[in-house]
Amino acid sequence: MSKEYALVPKEIPPVETRFRRIATPFPVPESIPLLEKLARYEPRSMRGQPPVIWDRAEGFQVYDPYGNCWIDWSSGVLITNAGHGRAEIASAVAEAAGRLLTNYCFPSEIRARLVERLASLLPEPLSKVFLLTTGSEAVECAIKLCRTHGVRHGGRSKHVIVSYDKAFHGRTLGAQQAGGIPSLKEWIINLDPGFVQVTFPDGFWTEDTSFDSFERQLFEIGVEPRNVAGVVMETYQGGSACFAPREYMQSLRDWCTGHNVLLVLDEVQAGFGRTGTLWGFEHYGIVPDLACFGKGISSSLPISAVAGRADVMDLFPPGSMTSTHTGNPVCCAAALASIDLVVSEKLPEKAARTGALLHQELQGLKSRFPEIGFVGGKGLVAGVICVKPNTREPDGDLAWDVVRRSVEKGVLMFSPVGYGGSTIKICPPLIITADALRDSLAGFEEAFAEALACREVNAQ
Repeated sequence: MSKEYALVPKEIPPVETRFRRIATPFPVPESIPLLEKLARYEPRSMRGQPPVIWDRAEGFQVYDPYGNCWIDWSSGVLITNAGHGRAEIASAVAEAAGRLLTNYCFPSEIRARLVERLASLLPEPLSKVFLLTTGSEAVECAIKLCRTHGVRHGGRSKHVIVSYDKAFHGRTLGAQQAGGIPSLKEWIINLDPGFVQVTFPDGFWTEDTSFDSFERQLFEIGVEPRNVAGVVMETYQGGSACFAPREYMQSLRDWCTGHNVLLVLDEVQAGFGRTGTLWGFEHYGIVPDLACFGKGISSSLPISAVAGRADVMDLFPPGSMTSTHTGNPVCCAAALASIDLVVSEKLPEKAARTGALLHQELQGLKSRFPEIGFVGGKGLVAGVICVKPNTREPDGDLAWDVVRRSVEKGVLMFSPVGYGGSTIKICPPLIITADALRDSLAGFEEAFAEALACREVNAQ
């Protein structure tokens, strides 16, 4: 759970580099009335992010109205893969908005273009695409398809959804039951016993990464393979950026096929070049039965998608699996423009190259700071897990302090995530340059070193 930033301005050393500028106290005194207004009229749950007033954003930089500029390590929570404020996307949105703002499920040319474009980029058998609004909605749809497919092929007992501990799939009812964070499920009260979790084989929090552990845990839980309808898994865990071993995933693919279980990969964070390949699951050498997309699909507006096998996607008759804003024409225009940029500018390949630099530098930091227990991720997503030295005990306080200090140095991130709030997530737009990445890494290292030095002083 995120902490809350105090709205008390403090003097901080000015920052002026080629890509970063901090010229005011922080939070900016002039921003306090706006922050207080938001606190007055929005639920408390909306607080918890660094108090930076976003005024405009371009490429990989975010500006406030007061003369400050940050290198963005958030991508607006992994949305702006093609970069902030791309003129190509803004132009496509404006043109679409001038023609048609909404049309429910009635046919439109632009929706047809988008589903065809997505299907053409996806490997077989992901041949049909259902457009939705949010990642949570896509996950809910995938769960619905899994259970429907399971019951039709194995009777009412074949309804179990297997997912993973520490997973995050969204904030709606089904998505949170598939998620693996117990505190987020407390409000549900009557948990569906048909949702079960096994440990995610990240190699850090869970040392046993063998596929035998998957089968063993199902046996211990009392779940028979013939009763499993679907396995739902983030391509990499959002809370740590950790990937499963390739061998594990290939065994899981074979297991699902052998037991007529649908394999669902949640690509909401991993898709559209983020990990150095167009689709995150390419790292595993497998193709799921269903894939969920969102966030980076448009680099801007809210749109998501479920792609899957035709026989699964066609389980429901006309009019029985729809959404009010299915394929909203303006959002479709944004997605088409963003996908064109990702493909034409070879952003997956760029993310792989720049990401190699990112992970090399982060591993160097890990060798110098024992408080970094693990660095997860691929391409331009990384998770720096903070721990108590020489342990695997999460240190959320350190992660929080490092993020706060980084923002004060012009490196913008969202608050720590993952187990114990101990993971610092790094996910800049895929267009970030090597020079800007080095500049932001320098600020991040300074913040980490200062946080540790402050801790030592306070301990004396």
